[in-house]
Amino acid sequence: MATEREEDAADYLKRHRIIELMDNLTSMLFFYRPENPREFLIEKLEELKLSQQHKVKGPNLFNSSNLDTVLRILDPANQKYITFAQYQQALITLGIKKFNECPEGANKDRISHETFKIEVTHGLQKCSTTYEQP
Repeated sequence: MATEREEDAADYLKRHRIIELMDNLTSMLFFYRPENPREFLIEKLEELKLSQQHKVKGPNLFNSSNLDTVLRILDPANQKYITFAQYQQALITLGIKKFNECPEGANKDRISHETFKIEVTHGLQKCSTTYEQP
């Protein structure tokens, strides 16, 4: 059984999204493998702070080129759309837990590449900000 101090610590970590923050920073370190990891982490934390203060896009592991690659895998015939099931599984695989359950095209089971990129970008941004958002 957890002590009160342990429960307080767990609540603190959850409330401030510290685990998500550390996961995101660690993922970026492994992905980019910068020569100076401390400087890189400081830069990413500064970007995160600016994104919070100015309500702009913060640091993110995926860019448009990465999402194009994901789409080439999901849509090898280049039909310019994916199924709703592919959309859901891709977002879950990318670590996006809360996402739009009814994106444009869902009712026809055809999620356009553009809609996919918008939804993924929005979902990743929400995941990576690790601060309270409106």
